[in-house]
Amino acid sequence: MSVNKDPSKNGQWLVSVRYQDYTGQTKQKCKRGFKTKREGLEWEREFIKKSQTNLDMTFKSFVEIYAEDTKHRVKQNTWRTKESIIENKLLPYFKDKKMDEIKPADIIKWQNQMMKRKGNNGKPMSPVYLKTIHNQLSAIFNHAIRYYELPSNPAQKAGNMGKEKTKEMLFWTKEEYLQFSEAMMDKPMSYYIYEVLYWTGIRSGELLALTKGDFNFEKSTLRINKSYQRIGGEDIITDPKTPKSNRIISMPDFLSEELQEYINSLYKVENEDRIFPVTKSYLQNEMARGCKETGVKKIRNHDLRHSHCSLLINMGFSAVAIADRLGHESIDITYRYAHLFPTKQGEIADKLSIERGF
Repeated sequence: MSVNKDPSKNGQWLVSVRYQDYTGQTKQKCKRGFKTKREGLEWEREFIKKSQTNLDMTFKSFVEIYAEDTKHRVKQNTWRTKESIIENKLLPYFKDKKMDEIKPADIIKWQNQMMKRKGNNGKPMSPVYLKTIHNQLSAIFNHAIRYYELPSNPAQKAGNMGKEKTKEMLFWTKEEYLQFSEAMMDKPMSYYIYEVLYWTGIRSGELLALTKGDFNFEKSTLRINKSYQRIGGEDIITDPKTPKSNRIISMPDFLSEELQEYINSLYKVENEDRIFPVTKSYLQNEMARGCKETGVKKIRNHDLRHSHCSLLINMGFSAVAIADRLGHESIDITYRYAHLFPTKQGEIADKLSIERGF
């Protein structure tokens, strides 16, 4: 390892350091552009700690490890959200602190700053967002515990701030949806979009990723194996939300006929072409337009998924059958929609009485 004047840069310093990568191979790393020898030495010390995963490193250095470990394992938009929180809410306070020296008291002081901090609108950050920020900080420490032998999580010991979002569940009845759908008929693509969302319960991202090749009209089935996002002005196709989300959905005959007619009306559409080439912003605008024109209560596009689930429950289908259709675990359906399922407690008690002989 060495820190020397960079012959190619007047007055700047160059650091050259040898290290072993995760395979045990010896490699060399060079870094230019240091204004002073001291800056070069500090960078060299931090680099060595990172290469050895020594938690005497700074929080900023560990975040770089966390990013390398994590960003390729989550969806691009998820990582962008994490990155924004890290850059704007965590690094300004913790970046120079040593990972193994951050204490619960440091977390509490940071929390107090966050709770006092105001956003661009001049108002304090919402309790939901405060909790989200804290959860990200805690996730970084948990990563250090799980993979790099940090003894404990100071963010967990300090306790959370803010609170979880109240999960209000909105949905339309069939009558409300049919009223809304009439307003969509002036735009065929919008009409068919909402037909698919309501009668299949798929997610918006799954809908927008649909291609001609995903439909089997002989069997009246729809294949879900990808999701669409618009990130940084680019169309991004990713895997579905969870492995369970990969599924084949049976369509009612009327929907199969409608979509076959719609796809046949498209000009030179190939099997790999998206049949709904719009973004989620388009869906939001159409939802607002339809609700305004019809007076139907405003819900989110995602709430059409709840509406489909509610419809199936009212039709008497089991949590297992509904979960398979929606790409959920059945236990999730049971807990999330328990209040919609008809109670079986009275029936259970009656049958137990009969079994006992009363």
